[in-house]
Amino acid sequence: QAQLVESGGGLVQTGGSLRLSCAASGSIDSINVMGWYRQAPGKQRELVAAINIVSGERTSYGDSVKGRFTISRGNAKNTVVLQMNSLKPEDTAVYYCAADRSGTTSIFRLRVKADALDARGQGTLVTVSS
Repeated sequence: QAQLVESGGGLVQTGGSLRLSCAASGSIDSINVMGWYRQAPGKQRELVAAINIVSGERTSYGDSVKGRFTISRGNAKNTVVLQMNSLKPEDTAVYYCAADRSGTTSIFRLRVKADALDARGQGTLVTVSS
């Protein structure tokens, strides 16, 4: 099973930026999609962003973050970076890095909803103050 280690997160003011990183290790040969989802208290899981790490080009974003967040592969193998700009109080949540054998970011999105991803990290808290 893959192990995921997240870094980044914290407290930022409205309009600020944060950068989250995630590194995968262990049984990762079959992993082809990595991404982030978030969950706020009392709310459902929500896809934030996903990327096909084989191509590094196919990405998918949640509607609420399009145009503000960018996901990319990191310099190190099997790492992904989420750059979050123009943060809003409603972005406050625990952000989880996840990895899966989905094959496509569309299927990854469905597996987020079903809580059926192959691996996820411990989560990192992002708090945006108004």
